[in-house]
Amino acid sequence: MFKDQLTRLSNAEIRLAFLQGTRLKQINTHVVTGFELWLPKDDRQRVLWPSTVRLSSEYFESLKEHAVPLNEADLGALAHTAMGLDIYAWLAQRLHRIDPRKPAFIAWSNLKEQFGPDYRKMFNFKREFRKTLVQVERRYRTARIELDGRGMTARNSPPPVDKRFMLISYPTAKKPTPNWSSRI
Repeated sequence: MFKDQLTRLSNAEIRLAFLQGTRLKQINTHVVTGFELWLPKDDRQRVLWPSTVRLSSEYFESLKEHAVPLNEADLGALAHTAMGLDIYAWLAQRLHRIDPRKPAFIAWSNLKEQFGPDYRKMFNFKREFRKTLVQVERRYRTARIELDGRGMTARNSPPPVDKRFMLISYPTAKKPTPNWSSRI
């Protein structure tokens, strides 16, 4: 199953668009430019060599520039709810980018389109979204959001995890080793 999903991801073309100041930028790229998997022949057999996935340089640079760290304990606590994980990740990447002087308003119809398009009735979606949001807010305590009959008002908030700086080393030109960006 993992091999099938990785094959699909490596064939997918991804378009990332984002605002940078008053300019809209878009990146068209493949996330995975190559992979090598060593799969065991049966469940009792160990894999002797590491499997590798090579991310495209454009995607890797975009991840570094726009990364928002998520708290692993929060993800574990929300693992039982796909909607909860989606809301948590969305709020984590969205709230700290909101202009501190101007809150963002998201209508219920937009929330439903993003988080619950399979709900036939808005009433059922709102009920489930509110219930799930309570769980998310228990984990992301600094999130400044309010719900009312029209939708959600979101205010600038710090991300759930402070930014950390990480030194990423690149292979030197002397080594013939490929530039593997991520290891499985």
